[in-house]
Amino acid sequence: MQSLKTFSLWLIVALTLSSAAGCSSWVYRINIPQGNFLEQSDVDKLRVNMSREQVIYVLGHPIAENAFDNNTWRYVYSFNKGRKNEQYKSLVIHFENDKLVSIAGDYQQPENFTTPLEQ
Repeated sequence: MQSLKTFSLWLIVALTLSSAAGCSSWVYRINIPQGNFLEQSDVDKLRVNMSREQVIYVLGHPIAENAFDNNTWRYVYSFNKGRKNEQYKSLVIHFENDKLVSIAGDYQQPENFTTPLEQ
């Protein structure tokens, strides 16, 4: 008789926990920014023909480097505020002969991007 009570108690606990797992929308989720946070003022410092080291100095190391194409760097940032308000920004940088040649993504190209830095 005692084992039947213990079994039914564990069964009730298991059913309660499994039904509570379906209520995941009630669980608080902390907002965690992920990736490289860049501002337009950071991107405005980029110039054509910058070396990789100069780009790292200005923007930092990219969050995702393409293993098959070392000439493309991706700076990706995401911040999820709640379930439907996700912020996502990316910047793709292309190099040729270890020199910056183009940028693309969610940021505006700097006005004087085509003017190289003085060497």
